[in-house]
Amino acid sequence: MTGETLSQSAYRRLRDDILEGRIAPNTILTERDLAERLGLSRTPLRSALSMLESEQVIERMANGALLVRQVSVEQLLDIFQLRQILERAAAERAAGFGLTPALEEARSRQLDYLQEGRTDFETFWQDDGNFHLAVAAAARLSLLPALLAEQRAIIRRSSVIRSHTTFADQAREHVAVIDAIAARDPAGARTAMARHFDQMRARTLNWLDRT
Repeated sequence: MTGETLSQSAYRRLRDDILEGRIAPNTILTERDLAERLGLSRTPLRSALSMLESEQVIERMANGALLVRQVSVEQLLDIFQLRQILERAAAERAAGFGLTPALEEARSRQLDYLQEGRTDFETFWQDDGNFHLAVAAAARLSLLPALLAEQRAIIRRSSVIRSHTTFADQAREHVAVIDAIAARDPAGARTAMARHFDQMRARTLNWLDRT
């Protein structure tokens, strides 16, 4: 196995642990502990840490220690605004082409949340991602999925987002977007997607007011 392969493996393992909350925000990382945990030498580990640092998942402090970065509320709101601009345009464009099998499947999954009311975060996160990717694919925008994946990776690290346990409101918003696309209503799809991100922003701020 090459050093590059070891670095990539260490990068994926650490990134997954951070994204899924097994390594909490504001945790101090030491190369010695990580090398023992991953069973790696320092060289591939440092390469993995360098990749995470370049992605701003971790940051190097003045004393040289590495810190897992906390996603700020300001950063979350900026991402919501950016995604609203991109995805309302995608929904509008998708409505010009109409419903796809992926959107039909996404709609079925979203309707389940209206019945169940509660579920675990990871399950909804997967279905949420499938919805947004289905809209991008229906819009025939080949570059958008990679942009969404990058922004969603940041959102997933947020303790605010991970605290959610009920998803009916988000599911209704998703269904509204899909229904507008199915009706070939570009203006309606754009409005529904814009409303979805407005509500995401409102839910986030409401959660902060309660804490």
